[in-house]
Amino acid sequence: MEKNASSSSLGPGGLDLTSAFFKPIQNSDPPIPSNRCTKISVIGVGNVGMAIAQTILTQDLADEIALVDAKPDKLRGEMLDLQHAAAFLPRTKITASVDYEVTAGSDLCIVTAGARQNPGESRLNLLQRNVSLFRHIIPPLAKSSPDSILLIVSNPVDVLTYVAWKLSGFPVNRVLGSGTNLDSSRFRFLIADHLDVNAQDVQAFIVGEHGDSSVALWSSISVGGIPVLSFLEKQQIAYEKQTLEDIHQTVVGSAYEVIGLKGYTSWAIGYSVANLARTILRNQRKIHPVTVLARGFYGVEGGDVFLSLPALLGRNGVVAVTNVHMTDEETEKLQKSAKTILEMQSQLGL
Repeated sequence: MEKNASSSSLGPGGLDLTSAFFKPIQNSDPPIPSNRCTKISVIGVGNVGMAIAQTILTQDLADEIALVDAKPDKLRGEMLDLQHAAAFLPRTKITASVDYEVTAGSDLCIVTAGARQNPGESRLNLLQRNVSLFRHIIPPLAKSSPDSILLIVSNPVDVLTYVAWKLSGFPVNRVLGSGTNLDSSRFRFLIADHLDVNAQDVQAFIVGEHGDSSVALWSSISVGGIPVLSFLEKQQIAYEKQTLEDIHQTVVGSAYEVIGLKGYTSWAIGYSVANLARTILRNQRKIHPVTVLARGFYGVEGGDVFLSLPALLGRNGVVAVTNVHMTDEETEKLQKSAKTILEMQSQLGL
């Protein structure tokens, strides 16, 4: 579909703003036009995988959902449980198999499978076990659906998105991770709760690692279009930096709190990933903080590192990275976060 003349320009001079707001992804594939049914595959039918599948079903995002897991009995049980709800759901074909051939022709492959950390196990050993698991998951997925988009949810999501990119051979725009999309939602909720407004009116991003070295972009937060920190300064309203840091640390610890209370997280990540699926498959071109190849953005150098940045998403996956404002301190923290992830990646031998 052709853009109309005003869709990316302002004024009679035709000033193009697209290139100012976004930095395009290099070496990406063009989108593949298709009128066929939409198919999503979910790899791993644990609590997270099933929350994602259930949310995708109820939001009518796919014509077909394929489930894959290494445990055949649990897999069949989950498939039947969803199929038995057919009378209450949009018409969707639901299939399941331990064989990756069931994923053939997928538009989007969502990977949630991952090894659980054993008591006393180091983070590096857990990561290496997950890399071994991915060696059995990603290549058959890429073979069965060579034109699909890979969305990695398994943790540590930043490093495993890098692993998936390496193992799949896909262009960088078609491999992304759920990253800090949920962290940013938690962040927006906490700010909205403080101000007693709807979270949808809060624009706020957490970027960097999905973990302890994540970065809260306070300088770019706005509520109802009003930049929060600059507004407070103009109104000479004092605020403590420690208060801001406490909110960020609450975001970082949110998942641990939920896990401590109910044993796992599921519903919030289910909605978060379904939200990403909607943006991608319906070509909504919305901006989400997700795990992307960050080299060359915001001064991140030193290697092929994947971490979360505000990215424009569409039917082709990652379209561009947003040129969001960051202070020097925020940029420095982001670059430090990138080094943390690169150190983990360097021990994988890929």
